[in-house]
Amino acid sequence: MNTVHSRMRRRFLVGGLSALGVAAITPAALRALVADGRGEFQFAGDAMGSTYSVRFVAPRSEALLPQAARAAVDRAIAAVDASMSTFAPESEITRLNVQRAERAFALSADAFAVLTAAHDVSDATQGAFDITAGPLVNAWGFGPDRHPRIPSLRERALLRERVGFRGLELDASARTVRKSHPGMYVDLSGIAKGYAADRAAAALNALGIADFVIELGGEVLARGRNIADEPWRVGIEEPQAAPRRVRRVVPLAGHALATSGDYRIFFERDGRRYCHEIDPVSASPVAHALTSVTVAASDCARADALATALMVLGPDAGYAFAEQASLAAYFVSRVAGGGLADRTTSAFAALVAA
Repeated sequence: MNTVHSRMRRRFLVGGLSALGVAAITPAALRALVADGRGEFQFAGDAMGSTYSVRFVAPRSEALLPQAARAAVDRAIAAVDASMSTFAPESEITRLNVQRAERAFALSADAFAVLTAAHDVSDATQGAFDITAGPLVNAWGFGPDRHPRIPSLRERALLRERVGFRGLELDASARTVRKSHPGMYVDLSGIAKGYAADRAAAALNALGIADFVIELGGEVLARGRNIADEPWRVGIEEPQAAPRRVRRVVPLAGHALATSGDYRIFFERDGRRYCHEIDPVSASPVAHALTSVTVAASDCARADALATALMVLGPDAGYAFAEQASLAAYFVSRVAGGGLADRTTSAFAALVAA
């Protein structure tokens, strides 16, 4: 029997939602806010095949600021999508992917920055995160067509010849990339949304907005403080919970948060479960007890990529790497007999306690 599960991507719940149990603002604090003339504004929209939402605090007298903020955020996200989407026929990444000759390909500053950041995470995690793993993802049926299948060992071995982050040669002085194999395929879905959130944050900063939280496609970036002059509170969703509920609340005032998990997109065949998180080294879906890992970092692109890498590494090797690298990471694993168990790194515990 073959069953496909392709539900909505896991999300964070941002402070202010009743599910978080955020304490109401006290009357004294409310009077102070009114006297100070500050207010909280919010807007949302569609972006990068998903959605985004923004909340920010600013003077109420700035009546046109929400409109300007939305336009700036939309432009920032659209620019990243136009450059890095594999669905856009004229994007830089699409043109790189269809190029068969092994020659240098010129990149924009943004695209080169993302490829460089991806390479750094890949190098640090020995390839657990790899933007060239797209052919393997597609072979298992987790690509755009979503036709689940189990590729043969021979097919996986052949595809592995086209996979490997070290096959992308970056030249910082010329701002170019060269594919060592003409059939290499680059997919930035594991880092581009995080980078778009970073660019949206820069757009808000340029307007003088310092207190905000952005959620884009399940990734979150927070700066400054909320309307109650407290850190923004973000709820990490409990894996496989129905209805959705929060498992952990994290205060954020200068970090990004990204989660990777195996519980949203998977298929089952002959009693075995295959998730969309592919290990580029084994060329197969991960098969361990870790079901969700969340990473907090200074920027969202790095948090996005690291969450994927730790998910591939698994509950033991991933945790060991995160501790050694002083990463703020939160692991949720299945336990024998049912149920879930949490494990946090020292840096994550310090972040929550701050």
